[in-house]
Amino acid sequence: KHLSMTKLSVNINKIATIRNARGGQNPNVVKVAQDCERFGAEGITVHPRPDERHITTKDVYDLKDRVKTEFNIEGYPDKRYLSIIDDIRPEQATLVPDPPHVLTSNAGWDTIQNKSLLKEIIQELKSYGVRTSIFVAPDVAMVEGAKEIGTDRIELYTEMYATGHLVNPENAVKNYLEAAIKAQELG
Repeated sequence: KHLSMTKLSVNINKIATIRNARGGQNPNVVKVAQDCERFGAEGITVHPRPDERHITTKDVYDLKDRVKTEFNIEGYPDKRYLSIIDDIRPEQATLVPDPPHVLTSNAGWDTIQNKSLLKEIIQELKSYGVRTSIFVAPDVAMVEGAKEIGTDRIELYTEMYATGHLVNPENAVKNYLEAAIKAQELG
């Protein structure tokens, strides 16, 4: 089975953080997204958190018809997020396991412990015609669990690589390689 190459999707959350710190609309996230596409990005990723500390719900709606490449909306699958996905219908919805009080994503989904919840949410997202992805640790068991819940793609949580690379680069990438090979085997 032929698998397509990974495409570059630029996450513009930090652009919104800078804008929010300054007040106003500078830098303008829609213009930045359009510039990223013009410079060759094949997708735009946003994570509209409930506290709107970077990308706001308004930003997501402003980007809806202006992103011409793949639009990926990340988030914790609460009622608010699912409503946004239902309304916007992006090319991809990426589920992250960080409830509203968490500062940033700090783990991947436990696809075994959360199997029924994730399976139900993924079925709902697919009923909207949206491709699904979930955030997982580089653990073969979690990748196998991702296949069982029916997600289309996975995103590997990279903190362990980032910190481990400083100590032992070869060892830091080992689990990622194993997880990627398993994911490819599972399609």
